[in-house]
Amino acid sequence: MKTDQNTKVILIGGASHVGKSTVAERMGTEMGWSVISTDSLARHPGRPWRPQPDVVPDHVAEHYLSLSVDELLSDVLRHYRVNVWPKVEEIVVSYSNDAPGAGVIVEGSALWPEFAIGLHSDGVAALWLTASRDVLTQRIYGESLYHSKTVRGKMMIDKFLERTLAYDALMVEVAGRHGLALVDVLQSSPEELTGRCLSVLSVDRLQS
Repeated sequence: MKTDQNTKVILIGGASHVGKSTVAERMGTEMGWSVISTDSLARHPGRPWRPQPDVVPDHVAEHYLSLSVDELLSDVLRHYRVNVWPKVEEIVVSYSNDAPGAGVIVEGSALWPEFAIGLHSDGVAALWLTASRDVLTQRIYGESLYHSKTVRGKMMIDKFLERTLAYDALMVEVAGRHGLALVDVLQSSPEELTGRCLSVLSVDRLQS
């Protein structure tokens, strides 16, 4: 990948299950850059399913079963703004101030477009991945083993899915309003999607 010589940070945002981690890891390997997931920066209830024999903790179940989709979205965006984004800003500043060398790729749903436009650095490139309802449903149902769950388990997963779809729709609207780069994952293979993202990042920069 050919980036501007000042580019030291790449941000890859998007809803859950759009392929952020896969693209970031492939880019990191190709470029020799570090990769950081925003999931590692602060805790949140997370996904309402666990690999067997683990069970969903009570507080996670209550979170999804007691809140509406709008409340779930507001809660996670607040978490991103208050608990995660300040740490992302620290990472950006740290790498932007470093001497020339390898940079960092930060990926995660916490990279909300409106937060990112406030970054005042020429060394940041960014894009947001988006996917159709069919793609997100297929991926979330598949990973969660939805059809093997109890009625209660399916209710939690459906809430998670609806929150994910609401996040994606709002993210697309916000990113489009600010002229930020959006990449539809379509039904692309990991190789194809990474290639399209690299192409976008070679010409697009986050406007400060």
